[in-house]
Amino acid sequence: MSRIAPPGLTHVCDLEVSLGPLREMGAGRAGRRRIVPIVGGRVSGPRLNGTILNLGADWQTIFADGLAELDTRYGFETEDGATIEIRNYGFRHGPADVIAAVARGEDVDPATYYMRTHARLETGDPRYAWVNRTLFVGSGARLKGQVIVSLFALD
Repeated sequence: MSRIAPPGLTHVCDLEVSLGPLREMGAGRAGRRRIVPIVGGRVSGPRLNGTILNLGADWQTIFADGLAELDTRYGFETEDGATIEIRNYGFRHGPADVIAAVARGEDVDPATYYMRTHARLETGDPRYAWVNRTLFVGSGARLKGQVIVSLFALD
């Protein structure tokens, strides 16, 4: 049997996600919990373009070692009127001083910390049925009031 080739990556879009004020929940069973509302933004790229809707949130758990577990669910409308749901799960971590700067909203080079996600997209619109059958991964950056994720399809 020949060796199975690793999957390739194809850039699908960049998500520029606008965030509302963070809501601290306090300590939960696993760590500090918080909710970050998703209030809008833009989707732009070679395969998907549109507007992020003012709905959804990122439910985060911050563990004692500084690891942020990201668990988002929101939607966007494509330029031609399809509605697509995105469920994005990932991790953000790095050196304590870098993560503290990110938390303060400072400009931080995303190469200095780890922010990776895997996403599932879903729609009922037949023009975009391919998203229902595709796995996605992303690399991200946290900015003041915004998250940027470059989303790639696993080929």
